[in-house]
Amino acid sequence: MKRIKELRINEDIRVPEIRLVGDDGESELLSTRDALARAINKGLDLVEISPNAKPPVCRIMNYGKFRFEQAKREKEVRKNQKVVHVKEIKLSPVIEEHDISYKLKNAQKFLQEGDKVKVSMRFRGREMNYISHGEKVLLKFAGSLDDIGVIDKRPKLEGRQMIMFISPKAEK
Repeated sequence: MKRIKELRINEDIRVPEIRLVGDDGESELLSTRDALARAINKGLDLVEISPNAKPPVCRIMNYGKFRFEQAKREKEVRKNQKVVHVKEIKLSPVIEEHDISYKLKNAQKFLQEGDKVKVSMRFRGREMNYISHGEKVLLKFAGSLDDIGVIDKRPKLEGRQMIMFISPKAEK
C-alpha cells in the first residue's frame, strides 16, 4: 500500500514566518506562533501545505479528517483500476487445425477477461526457410479473433521467434 505523503503540522513547522491561507482563499503573512495560536483557538491543526514556497504556505484544518478523506480517495482510485495481464499462446508453423481451434478458444477466453494475448511462434531448423508461412498462420489466428480482439503489434520476427500482440476490443 502506498503511503500518504506526510505533511508537517503544528509544532513541527519550524520557520519564523508563514503564509496562512484561509477558507475563503485569502492569504496573509503571519508568524508561525500566531498562526498556531489561531489554530488552537479554533480546535484545529496548522498544516503546512507547500513547504517549498517562500514563505511556506499553511492552512488551518482538521488534519485527521483530511488524512481520512485522502486515504478514502486513494482506495477508491485503486478499486477502479483494472490490471491487464499479458497471456502467452505458443504456436508452431506446422500446427494442425484442431490445435489452432483449441488455442483460439483459450485466446478468446483471455480476451473476454480483458487480458492482452501474446501469440508467439518459434521456428526450428529448416522452418526458418518458411517464415512467410508462419506469418500467414499468425494472421489467420488473429483474423479468427477479429470479433473480440484487435492486433496491437503485427507479427514481427525477433531472432527465431515471431511475436504478435492482440488486445481486447474497447467496449462501447
